[in-house]
Amino acid sequence: MVNPMETNNTHSIAIIGAGPAGLMAAEAAIQGGGRVDVYDGMASVGRKFLLAGKGGLNLTHSEPMESFLSRFGSREANLRPIIEAFGPADLREWAQGLGIGTFVGSSGRVFPTDQKAAPLLRAWLHRLRKAGVVFHSRHRWQGWNEEGGLCFDTPQGPKQATADALILALGGGSWPRLGSDGAWVPILSGRGVTVAPLRPSNCGFDYPWSEHFRTRFAGQPVKTVAASFTDAEGEEHVRVGEFIVTATGVEGQLIYALSAALRDTIETIGIATPRLDLTPGRDLKRLIHDLSKPRGSASMAKHLQKRAGIDGVKAGLLRELADPEDFTEPSRLAAVIKSLPLRLKATRPLDEAISTAGGGVFEALDGHLMIRALPGVFCAGEMLDWEAPTGGYLLTACFATGRAAGLGAVAWLEARANL
Repeated sequence: MVNPMETNNTHSIAIIGAGPAGLMAAEAAIQGGGRVDVYDGMASVGRKFLLAGKGGLNLTHSEPMESFLSRFGSREANLRPIIEAFGPADLREWAQGLGIGTFVGSSGRVFPTDQKAAPLLRAWLHRLRKAGVVFHSRHRWQGWNEEGGLCFDTPQGPKQATADALILALGGGSWPRLGSDGAWVPILSGRGVTVAPLRPSNCGFDYPWSEHFRTRFAGQPVKTVAASFTDAEGEEHVRVGEFIVTATGVEGQLIYALSAALRDTIETIGIATPRLDLTPGRDLKRLIHDLSKPRGSASMAKHLQKRAGIDGVKAGLLRELADPEDFTEPSRLAAVIKSLPLRLKATRPLDEAISTAGGGVFEALDGHLMIRALPGVFCAGEMLDWEAPTGGYLLTACFATGRAAGLGAVAWLEARANL
């Protein structure tokens, strides 16, 4: 996969993928001397990074490290040493070094002072180019030739390149229009690398709304509800927040926070049923008392609005998801308001998801993120088999794994040079 290296200061490292992981790999790799080339299939670098920051770039999160690491679920142990080496505090210091200050929002999320991605990316690219990193746009990787060279499709036709070490930072499969299309999966699988199937993460879910409900409420946010859910393993999940009704189902912060458990449960038993508490600030006993008051000539809609504060899209959800019999008795109505079942049977398609689960498994890599079956080939970012909720966790892990792969490539080359 790589070419013999003559001396330590003449080595070359190729990086494929110019998102946060690839750019951070380049920053780490260039510090080891030699040549660093970054290839990307798009016309410009950092396309997904810029789009993710369109509404405010959430770089990382300010919570304590142990809590932060717990967000990575089953892959916490794999990512722990990588993130501990370059975690949220390090990322903020790194941004400051680019002249980009940061602040902690009310939710604990960390943003650039101006909340924009473009100034950070411009400063970063300027520093990388000044350090000697060379960028090649519109180079779509096609794998290796028989001699181990890298093959690319470009607007000018097929091109080839060689390198002493290779870092792959190709993203997952959730943003094909921005280059993350998962086209690398068969390439690596064909070389004997174990790749877990790509699945949607931080995603929406389908629900067959009635035409009346869809027409009236699609696009509206459902604010301040609690969702509880027991997954296929019997673990209870509880979150408070808001979500959005879409024409095809549900999405948004609250749904994304539960999406991994919902998806896995659907895959296991065919259905997942989170229960929505439409009045999280009012307990069941009080709600029964309030709904038991006579409504006289008032309609049920007016009664719900006056006695339970339920109107608009929440009232629509109640009508859509509850049984007609639930409205006949105050205690029964209160019970369903506090535990309204939302029966979900499918995620939205992978290319609509914010991020991807699955990818190259850590068991196929060494501690420096090098593929054991392909010496000199390293992986970083979302193409690795991990997932995390939104809130800066995704970006932090991409930055951290990119840095680890870049340093790993340099260390591997230095070790070879000293043989």
